[in-house]
Amino acid sequence: MSKLKAIVVACLVGATVITSCQKESVSPTQTAEENTSSDHSTSERTANDIIETRPANLKAVVAVVSADIHGYYRALPARYDSTTKKYPLLVYLHGKGEIGDGSLAALPRVLKNGTAALLKAGKFPPNFYVNGQNFSFIVVMPQFTRWPTPDDVNSMITYARNKYRVDTSRIYVAGLSMGGGGTWLFAEKYPTRSAAIVPIAGANKLYNTGAKFLASKNLPVWAFHNKYDPTVPSSYSVNNVAMINGGYPLIKPRLTIWNAYTHDAWTKASNPSYKENNLNIYQWMLQYKR
Repeated sequence: MSKLKAIVVACLVGATVITSCQKESVSPTQTAEENTSSDHSTSERTANDIIETRPANLKAVVAVVSADIHGYYRALPARYDSTTKKYPLLVYLHGKGEIGDGSLAALPRVLKNGTAALLKAGKFPPNFYVNGQNFSFIVVMPQFTRWPTPDDVNSMITYARNKYRVDTSRIYVAGLSMGGGGTWLFAEKYPTRSAAIVPIAGANKLYNTGAKFLASKNLPVWAFHNKYDPTVPSSYSVNNVAMINGGYPLIKPRLTIWNAYTHDAWTKASNPSYKENNLNIYQWMLQYKR
């Protein structure tokens, strides 16, 4: 009997060992799942790495963003829905002539000038190559019911960040005439909210204290104006830049003044073919992040 018991115990132990080894081994099903997960990860990386070549997807959106913004246009990279990555955000502010109530009937006014007009015509570059990297913008263009406040612009940024996949380190603000003035005032109040600004024929003066506060936050600025602008004096841009320089910023603001007699400095400034130091305004902005 003792021998029989010994044999039975030995068999039971052997069966337990074999069973344990089977549990620790990787089943064909597990291997397939892991491979599937790996394939998903690889395909995701591949999709995110594809360079955009088609025009952005432009759409009018009726939505209450702030008391003065009831609608906006958004332009998403053509492959936005096929990727998981985050994109730089450009907030482009229109001029006084494009004011409206944000309805579908009024919103098309926003597409009249500058970057907005390029997007409407399908001529805004889908990709920008900067410092060895490729970038495609999410662009939002709010329609204001009246002259915008810094808080209106800030609300548009917050709204866009919540709704779209925005790279929060690469948020930029640009605008023309009234929108250029709105860009100045937004930067004066919220100098760390964006990574760079481009005010064009900006219709606002900075206060000295505000300009120095902006300078202390080292916000990159590239301002444009026509020297003999009959609507908004070029002295606005000249003096604003001078006051910022008075705050001794680490990044000195750029100022481009053209020897022209019209108010329209935005068509040339927003044109991707216009470059200084081999950079257009979009490439220039993308150099900077927060």
